[in-house]
Amino acid sequence: MTGPAVSPGDPLPISLVAHLVFCPRRAWIEAAGEATDTWQVAEGSAQHAATDDPSTARPAALRAIDVADEALGVVGRCDTVEVGPGGQLTVVEYKSSPVRHEPRVTDSMRIQLALQVGALRSAGHVVAGQAVYFTGHRVRVPVPLAEEDFAAARAAVAATHATVESLEAPQPLEDDPRCASCSHAEVCLPEERAGGPVVRRIVVADPDTQVVHLATAGSRASTRQGRLLVHARGEEIASLPLERVQGVVVHGNVDLSGGLIRELLWRSLSIVWCTGGGRVVGWALPGAGPNGAERVRQHEASAAGRLDLAREFVGAKIANQATLLRRNGQAASAAAAIRALGRRVPGARSATELLGLEGEAAAICFAHFSTMLSARARASGIEMRTRSGRPARDPVNAALNYVYALLLADVVRAVAACGLDPHAGFLHTSTRNKPALALDLCEEFRAPVADSVVLGAFNNGELRPGDFSDALGTTRLREAGRRSLIAAYERRVQTEFRHPVFGYRTTWRRAMEIQARMVLGVIDGSQARYVGIRTR
Repeated sequence: MTGPAVSPGDPLPISLVAHLVFCPRRAWIEAAGEATDTWQVAEGSAQHAATDDPSTARPAALRAIDVADEALGVVGRCDTVEVGPGGQLTVVEYKSSPVRHEPRVTDSMRIQLALQVGALRSAGHVVAGQAVYFTGHRVRVPVPLAEEDFAAARAAVAATHATVESLEAPQPLEDDPRCASCSHAEVCLPEERAGGPVVRRIVVADPDTQVVHLATAGSRASTRQGRLLVHARGEEIASLPLERVQGVVVHGNVDLSGGLIRELLWRSLSIVWCTGGGRVVGWALPGAGPNGAERVRQHEASAAGRLDLAREFVGAKIANQATLLRRNGQAASAAAAIRALGRRVPGARSATELLGLEGEAAAICFAHFSTMLSARARASGIEMRTRSGRPARDPVNAALNYVYALLLADVVRAVAACGLDPHAGFLHTSTRNKPALALDLCEEFRAPVADSVVLGAFNNGELRPGDFSDALGTTRLREAGRRSLIAAYERRVQTEFRHPVFGYRTTWRRAMEIQARMVLGVIDGSQARYVGIRTR
C-alpha cells in the first residue's frame, strides 16, 4: 500500500476544494503535483498578475491576502479584499475564463468564496459581501451567500479530504463538457482511458516550445535576460527565449553554466547528457515531481512483475518491425515470420520468454535491414551485415546507436513528466542499472521513429560515407553526420500521425508522453489496460 496524494491532517488549499467541485479527478491530479503549461494557465496567470502583487494594494483594496480557517482545516488567498465603512470587508475573486463565454458564477466559484469568507470570519472580521470579477468581460457579479452555501462548502472540504487521501485515483469524467475547458485535460487524458477511439478529442493548445540540442564541440550554453545563449570560440552562435525551451539535450563536450542549469530546473525542464557517440550518460530533473504515491506503486509493481505491460511493449515493437519491413524492404517472407512471432506474444508466460521472442524478431528484422536501403546508398557502400551495439562496426549501426540515444532522451523526458521513475520497468530489468521503464517504452517507437529516421537519412542522401570515420574497425559519426541525424530526428518526432488506438492526429513526441501516461493510468488504477502503438 502507498500513501495518499495529501497526508491526513494537512490543511487543504481552498483552490483544491474548488477544483474538486469542478471535477474530483482534477483535484486528485492537482494534489499529485501535476502542472501544465497551457494557454488557460498562462491566461489565468496574466489576468491575476495585479491581484497577486501586494504592492498594488490600496488602503481600501488589499491584494493577495492569505487566509486560514483552522477549525475547518483550509488555507487560501483572497485576490482582493475591499475595506468599507466601519472596517466591513468585501471579498472579490478574479476569474479569467467564464463558462460558455458568459460572466456566470459556477458552483466551484461559490464554494471558493464561501470558504474565503468563512476564513475571514473565523479570524474575527466582518464580511459584508462577496463578488466575482470576470477579467475578460470586465464585469463584476455580486454573489450572495446563504447558510446552505456554507454547509455545501464544509461538505466539499470533507469530500476533498476523502478524495485526495484515497489510495485510488478517481475515474475520469465520461463525455463531459467540463473536460473541454479544463487546463489539465492533457495530463488527465479522460477520453483515452477507455482504450478505444476518441470520438471527441480534448484539444489543449501546446506552447510553442522545442527541444534544444547542444552539439557544437567546445561550446558553452548560459542564460541572460531570459534567453538561452550558446557561445563557441568567442562568438554567439545561438540565442532563443527560455519560454520556447521544452528540454535540453547535451551532446559530447558542451558546457552548461550553473545559472542555466538552475534556471532550467526552476522551470521544471529536463536536461539529458549524451556522449558524442550517442550514449545517454545521465539527466537532471527538478527535485519536486508529480505522482509521488504512484511512483511508489510503480516500484512495487516492477518488483512484483506486470506481464500485461511487458507483453504490450514487445507485441507493439514486433508489429512495428514487421510493418517497417513490409513497407520499405524486399523481404515479404521475413515480415511474415516476424508477425508469426508477434502472434506468440499474448501467450508468453514470463519476461524471459518475451525477451526471447523480441530477440528473434529483431534478428530477422536486422538481417534484412539492408533491403530497406536505397540502391544509391548500397552502391556507396552503406549496408548492415549484422546488428552491432557499441562499438559500431559500420555506418548503419553507428547511426542507429546515435538515434536510439535521441529516442531514449525523449522517452526519459516523457516518463519524468508523468512523475514515474525511468528505472523501474516491467520488461527490462532494473538489476542492470539502466533506465528500465524508459527502455520499455522505447521499444514500440524504435521502428516507426528511430529506424525510420536512419533509413530516411541514408536513402535521402542526408548521411553519406564521408559523415563517418573508421578507426580499427570502429565506426563513428563525424560532427556533420550528428547534425544531420539530429535534424532528421527532430523532423520525425514533430511529424503528426493518426494514433492507432485513439484515432486522432498527434506528433510522435507527444505520443511518447501519451503512452507514458497510459502506463501511469494502469498503475494508479484509473485505466483497465495498456495498449501499445502498432503502426499499419
